[in-house]
Amino acid sequence: MRRVAILISGRGSNMTALIDAAAADSFPAEIALVISNRPDAPGLATAKAAGVATLVIESKPFGPDRAGFETVLQAALDEHHIELICLGGFMRLFTAEFVRRWYGRMLNIHPSLLPSFPGLDPHGQALRAGVKISGATVHFVIPETDAGPIVMQGAVPVADDDTPDTLAARVLAIEHKIYPQALRLLATDGVRIEGDVCRTSAGGAPCDDLISPTLI
Repeated sequence: MRRVAILISGRGSNMTALIDAAAADSFPAEIALVISNRPDAPGLATAKAAGVATLVIESKPFGPDRAGFETVLQAALDEHHIELICLGGFMRLFTAEFVRRWYGRMLNIHPSLLPSFPGLDPHGQALRAGVKISGATVHFVIPETDAGPIVMQGAVPVADDDTPDTLAARVLAIEHKIYPQALRLLATDGVRIEGDVCRTSAGGAPCDDLISPTLI
């Protein structure tokens, strides 16, 4: 049973999906700790209600001293014997040193089909580009933003009348499906990194084509 910490800054909807999935007896990981860099993050109450230990390590007092913040963070991770990290809307950049220390053991989720539309406003980017399919990507964290080896992706159709908000809601639903499955793969050693590419033991779904728009 792998011990997992989830790092949040807000409501932590993906955190909730991970906690719910890990409640199953068959799930190979335990959500052992939720850490927020903001004391007012709503996700803290959600985690506590689910019986998960929580910790606040405020980043604001550290200002631009990212390494100082990470020293305190790493001490907490060590104290709780954390083996894997999942980022769930954690609004704090890491130093390259911290990322390298956790390479292959720290996951993030981004609401686009990377490498398309990294960074801010991915749904607006997708709509402005006129794509017909969007989605979400679980990837390993590397020093470059939204650029690590891809573990899993889920896709949704984009409607002509979509707004960033309506598309975000559809993508969020797929995020909640794929993040627990990506963690399951990682916790069972079902992934391996070859260069910049992640290979998995999971099979594909060649019959589950998603074509958009669909002709009737």
